[in-house]
Amino acid sequence: MASSLAQARALLLSPLGPVARAGSNRDPVSVSFEFFPPKSDEAEANLWKAIRRLEPLNPAFVSVTYGAGGSTRERTHRTVQRIISETSLRPAAHLTCVEASRDEVDEVIAGYKAIGVDHIVALRGDPPGGNGIGGAYVPRADGYANATELTAAIGRVGGFEVTVGAYPEGHPESPSIDHDIAVLKAKVDAGATRAVSQFFFDIDAFLRFRDRVRAAGVTIPLIPGVMPVSNFNGLKRMCGACGASIPDWLAAHFDGLDDDPDTRRLLAASVAAETCARLQEEGFSDFHFYTLNRADLVYAICRVLGVREQKAA
Repeated sequence: MASSLAQARALLLSPLGPVARAGSNRDPVSVSFEFFPPKSDEAEANLWKAIRRLEPLNPAFVSVTYGAGGSTRERTHRTVQRIISETSLRPAAHLTCVEASRDEVDEVIAGYKAIGVDHIVALRGDPPGGNGIGGAYVPRADGYANATELTAAIGRVGGFEVTVGAYPEGHPESPSIDHDIAVLKAKVDAGATRAVSQFFFDIDAFLRFRDRVRAAGVTIPLIPGVMPVSNFNGLKRMCGACGASIPDWLAAHFDGLDDDPDTRRLLAASVAAETCARLQEEGFSDFHFYTLNRADLVYAICRVLGVREQKAA
């Protein structure tokens, strides 16, 4: 306790901010990256440019998403397979249960195991079609109803790490944070081995969520999800759908910059770097980055955290 108080006092008295202090922090940090499967040849080239840029940082894993309603299932599978065959990275394949029967999902799980995937990100998934993120979800009668059932199905096959989602400001369909934590506990009981949070900008809200999760007896790693976003209009749409809040100070930073992408990108990197540096001082040593298939901002933030390229063997 005395040591913690001394550290807190030193931070308060420091003339440096979190980013500057991170430069002298030698504690090891683990990072992971999320990509989405490309829809065109140009998008595929951009994806692989990002993968090659971030690969030398030796991430703990890289995840590849599904589209709403499982709409990118085949492209996700192909991207994961290429990562396995052409890189040194460890892929974690997303899997959802929307618009699929239990037999179809079980077949996908078996297919992942057959190509050497040992890590799955288990998510219920977004409603298909016009409902989109936050829309009304109706499970199929012959399908898995939610991420808890999906996690249990993966566990029955065996041999996988299972990452699940966590929602520090509440899932858009949830009645309360307490309900979200109860769902997270159920997913842990079903076999989840780590949780990655929805992206957020309210650090205090995330820390309060962390404290409540731990008080509820959930002990698996809780990894903050960080998304450097330079398109503020796009960010507003995403936050409106997923329930993440946009603090007034963040809106003020981007105000009037619709036609100034370079400044927006500098601000996005600054906000994300300070978020990570502060969380590092709060004891977090694992960070998951939603890359949006772009590497430059994520690479810079990893530098702030002390993550460096690993020399090839």
